[in-house]
Amino acid sequence: MDTSVTDASGDAEPLPCPDEIRAQLARIISSPEFPKAGRGAAFLTFVVEEALSGRAQRLKGYTVAVEVFKRSDGFTQDDPVVRIEAGRLRRTLERYYLVAGQRDPIKIDIPKGGYAPSFAWNDAAITDRKEAAVENPGKRPGQGWLRPRLPILAGLVGVVCTAALTYWATDRFVAGARQSNVTEAPDEPTLVIAPFANLGDGPQAELYTVGLTEELLTALPRFKEIRVFGRETSKSLPPEVQASEVRGGLGARYLLAGGVRVSGPRVRVTARLVDTSDGAILWSQNYDDDLTTRELFTIQSDVASKVATAVAQPYGIIAQAVTANPPPDDLGVYDCTLRFYAYRAELSPETHLTARACLESAVARYPTYATAWAMLSIAYLDEDRFRYNLKPGQPAPMERALSAARRAIDIEPRNTRALQSLMIALFFNQQLTEALEVGDEALATNPNDTELLAEFGTRVAMCGQWRRGADLLDRALALNPGGAGYYNGTRALAAYMLNDHEKAVSLIRKADLQKFPLFHAVAAAIYAEAGLIDDAKREGEVFMTMRPEYIRDVIEENRKRNIQPKDNIRMIASLRKAGLPVPGAVDVEARLLASPASNGF
Repeated sequence: MDTSVTDASGDAEPLPCPDEIRAQLARIISSPEFPKAGRGAAFLTFVVEEALSGRAQRLKGYTVAVEVFKRSDGFTQDDPVVRIEAGRLRRTLERYYLVAGQRDPIKIDIPKGGYAPSFAWNDAAITDRKEAAVENPGKRPGQGWLRPRLPILAGLVGVVCTAALTYWATDRFVAGARQSNVTEAPDEPTLVIAPFANLGDGPQAELYTVGLTEELLTALPRFKEIRVFGRETSKSLPPEVQASEVRGGLGARYLLAGGVRVSGPRVRVTARLVDTSDGAILWSQNYDDDLTTRELFTIQSDVASKVATAVAQPYGIIAQAVTANPPPDDLGVYDCTLRFYAYRAELSPETHLTARACLESAVARYPTYATAWAMLSIAYLDEDRFRYNLKPGQPAPMERALSAARRAIDIEPRNTRALQSLMIALFFNQQLTEALEVGDEALATNPNDTELLAEFGTRVAMCGQWRRGADLLDRALALNPGGAGYYNGTRALAAYMLNDHEKAVSLIRKADLQKFPLFHAVAAAIYAEAGLIDDAKREGEVFMTMRPEYIRDVIEENRKRNIQPKDNIRMIASLRKAGLPVPGAVDVEARLLASPASNGF
C-alpha cells in the first residue's frame, strides 16, 4: 500500500500514522467547536477506529446504525438516521477546519458516498511543517508539533475512549438530548418564519402575502436538517415581531421575516434572516417580478424556493427546495388550502363543511393538484370518524378517502400531504401495517413537517406504541408550540396511557378543543384517572350531548380507531368512573379479549 502523499511542491510525504490520527481525533472532539450533544463524537470515533483497524470496508449504513445508533438487527435503509447524522458530522468537520482546526497537521474527513473516513496532511499546515523540518531535520512531518504534546494528547485520547465506551454502554445521554426542549439548544439551526408584512394595497396583495408565508413553511422543512417551527406558531406572531421576543419566547436561533409589495403589475418581496441572539441581519434579498409576464402563484413558489435555498445553504444543507407541482394560479383554489388548515386547527363541523366544499370545487377545476386531493381525502375520512356532514347516497366516506389519497399519490408520489392522507386512510381502513409503512416513508421524506409528525405520532400511539407516539408528538410540539390544540390533545392521551396522569391533565387543559367531541371523551377519561371526578363528569356530560351514539357502541367505536384491546378496556373503565353509561367491565373484557388484537399489534 502506498504510505506517502505528494504535496504541491512535488515532495513525497508519508501518510499520518495511527497514533497521529488518534491524536487529531482527540483534538477535534475536545474542541469547543465540536458539539458535545448528540452522537457526533461516538460516530466519528467509531468510523476512525474501524478504519485504523483495517475494517473500513465494513463501514456501511447498517453497521453504523447498529453499533453507534443502537438500532435493532432489523434496521433497513428506510430509516434515514445514519444519512442524516453523517451529513451533520461532515458539516461539523468542515466548520471545525474553517475555524479552530485551520493549522492542525492532519485533516480527517468523511467523503460523501460512504462512511469510511479519509486521513491526510492538512494543506494549510504543510508550510509550517516544512519550516519545522528545516529547523529540526530528520523528523517525520508533524513530529515536531506532536512530541511536546504527547502527554496531553495521550490523556485526551484516554478521555475520548472512556467517553465513547460509556456512551455506547448506556443510551442515557442520547435519550436526554432527544427529550430536551428546543430552547435548551439555542445554537441548533432552528428557524421561525414570521408572517410576511403586507406593504401593498387590495385583497390580492394580502392573499399573496399569506400565500408566500405558507410556501416558505412548505419549502424550508424540506431541508431535512434545519428545524422549522410550524404553521400555527408562525401565524401567532406579528409581522414586526422582534428577534429578542423570538429568542426568549421560542428559543429559535434564527428569524426569517420580510414584506411583500404589490403595486399594479409589479411585485417586490423583501426577505431577511436575523440572528436572534443579537438581532444581526445575516442575509437579506429583494425579489422583483412582473404579473403581466408570470402568474401569481408561479412567482410565489419561485420566490419561496429561492429564499429557502439561500437561507438553508449556509448550514451546509445541499437539498433543493423545489416545488414539484406549484399550485394553480387561482385565488379561490389557494383559499381552499387555508380553509383546510383552519379546519384542522378547530376540528368543528362548520369549518369541515366549508373546507370540504371548497376542496371538491378545487379538484374539479384542477384535477392534477395533488395537495388538494390529499386534503380532500382527510375531509372525507372525517365524515365517518367524527360523524361530520355525512353525505347520503354517496360511496362510503372511507372508500372516498382512500380513493382521493391514492389519486394524490399518483399525481405526486413524494408530496408530504399526499403520503399523510394515504397513511390515515389506510389506518382507518384497518390496513395497519401498510399505514405505518407509509408513515415511515413520509417521515423519511420530510421529518420536519409538524402536521405529519403529529398525525403519524397519533397513529403510532393508537396502535399501542404509546412511547414512540409520544416522542413523535413531542417533536411536533417542540417545532410548533402554537399548534397546541390538536397536538396537546393527542399527547395528553399518550400521557394517560403511559400512566403520567399529572402530565395528561396539564396537556388536556392546554388543548381546549371545545367544538371537537372526542376531546371531551379523552378529557373525561384523563380527569377520572387523576381523581378529578367533578371535572370528569362535566366533560362526560358534554360528550354525551355531542355524540350519544358513540357511547352506545363505545367498544366498536374505539376498535375502529385501532385502539388495542387492553387499552380499550382501560379507557372504557375510565369513562365508567366518569359516570358515562358504558358496558360493564365483565361484558367489555369478554367482547374484547375473545378476539385477537388488530393485525398483530
